[in-house]
Amino acid sequence: MKFTAQQIAGILEGDVVGNPDIEVSKLSKIEEGFEGSLTFLANPKYTPHIYSTKASITIVNKSFVPESTIKTTLIKVDDAYLAFSKILEYYNAVKYNKIGIETPSFISDSAKYGENIYIGAFSYIGDHVVLGDNVKIFPNVYIGDHVTIGDNSILFAGSKIYSDCIIGNNCVLNSGAIIGADGFGFAPNDDGSYSKIPQTGNVILEDNVDIGAATTIDRATLGSTIIRKGVKLDNQIQIGHNVEVGKNTVIAAQSGIAGSSKIGKNCQIGGQVGIAGHITIGNNVRIQAQSGIARNVKDNEVLQGSPALTLTGYNKSYVHFKNLPIIVKDINDLEKKVNGNS
Repeated sequence: MKFTAQQIAGILEGDVVGNPDIEVSKLSKIEEGFEGSLTFLANPKYTPHIYSTKASITIVNKSFVPESTIKTTLIKVDDAYLAFSKILEYYNAVKYNKIGIETPSFISDSAKYGENIYIGAFSYIGDHVVLGDNVKIFPNVYIGDHVTIGDNSILFAGSKIYSDCIIGNNCVLNSGAIIGADGFGFAPNDDGSYSKIPQTGNVILEDNVDIGAATTIDRATLGSTIIRKGVKLDNQIQIGHNVEVGKNTVIAAQSGIAGSSKIGKNCQIGGQVGIAGHITIGNNVRIQAQSGIARNVKDNEVLQGSPALTLTGYNKSYVHFKNLPIIVKDINDLEKKVNGNS
């Protein structure tokens, strides 16, 4: 789909400087711009590229004044970065605006769905499933019995939702995400073997939740594993049974949260963080990458290390750790002097 500079300026409430009728159909980086592409300039260090870019249209701040001749048509806006983000959202909305039911696919006779849905080929929709308006289900998606999915949610190819789970409005599940698999529940027997504990609960994703590719969220043993409104989970994250993740918390890739732990709202958790089971993390907590959390954490703490220390404590300790060989040598030398004088 092609858009003119004038059409894009209308979407962004910007002003065109140059040819209002020039068309673009692709997006590009400013340093890699090509004819027919749209780019943007927000970071001053990329300013030299605007004089050489081959992009047909460039979004810039209203404060930008060219210092020499430029070939690209400009669209001037209040904030070029936010404006380009808006265009990316619009581009995705157009790109993924598929409607209809492809074949072959299986849809149970008892399933219900709203308007403007898309169900891709080889998808499976189980008994008593309820799909809201504008739901997009890409090929090879599995949706188990009694699942509810809210309006405008998108399930990308290969994602799986087990029975009884609830997905809110405006959620995104990327490829390979698994929602509602059995929690890791086993009871040890006297002979050293293990018996499986039935996992009878479900998973609830509230509105505006994003789930990364290959991320798994286990169903609760009893009750629900709950991912609150606005949570953003990166790729390859493991969320255990009966975990609760608070509103607007973000978690980076390869992190793991063991069963029954509670994470507060507005937390920022780095990559490869491990959180033990049955603990509580407060609100507004920040945890640095590769940290290990095995204790309750109060609101607003900033942690690093394994086992995690406060960030200030970790940094102070790390200074001494780097100097450990020198410190050990000094202690040994001191012992020799003491022993020699005794």
